[in-house]
Amino acid sequence: MRATAPGVRYASVVLDVDSTLTRVEGIEWLAERRGGAVVHQVAEMTQRAMEGTISLDSVYGARLALVQPTRSDVAALADAYAAGTVPGAGSAIAEMQAAGIRVVAVSGGLREAVARFAISLGIPDHDVYAVSVRFTREGAYAGFDEHSPLTRRGGKPIIVRGLGLPHPVLGVGDGSTDAELKTMAAGGVPAVDAFAAFVGVASRPSVVAVADYVVHSMAELPALVLGTAVPGRP
Repeated sequence: MRATAPGVRYASVVLDVDSTLTRVEGIEWLAERRGGAVVHQVAEMTQRAMEGTISLDSVYGARLALVQPTRSDVAALADAYAAGTVPGAGSAIAEMQAAGIRVVAVSGGLREAVARFAISLGIPDHDVYAVSVRFTREGAYAGFDEHSPLTRRGGKPIIVRGLGLPHPVLGVGDGSTDAELKTMAAGGVPAVDAFAAFVGVASRPSVVAVADYVVHSMAELPALVLGTAVPGRP
């Protein structure tokens, strides 16, 4: 990758995936394939977790246990992610990378679907972080990586701090776990230098309240990152 272009505002960008790069919220999409009470229970848990009223730790495994996603379900989710790509996502990523900016995807979603989708947008596999899921030989659900920091509160800051990204770093996402990149400091230092709430799919007041910027579309992001424009602030 080329050196970062002179004058850019941020050298690295950390992107969420569900409801940020795609309109799809993965666990809810998987729940829809089960129908009935599973849909309602999963949607309620996801909403409360994204708003920060309950911890991610308490719902991550519970949602997967309800849904029991098979290998074929997860493959279909990757296709759904692609079909739901937010306008301009691929071109925004390409523009930032062309300027020498490190772009990584950090998601609490299932890696087997998230990685395939993120790679299709131009983010290399080694810069995609998500939660691995296990299947039986027949393709049935057999559990997930319970040791992944991304399954619990504060997991995204842990992952991002460990990457050694060039600073300044901008975090971008729609949920409370994304906002933690800015609000959960280690030694008084947040995991990112600034946080942009992406509201092009879902706008959560508690997330917007702690954001440095509000981004309504992916088309706005390169200008913010490259320092040619500043989008609306909360």
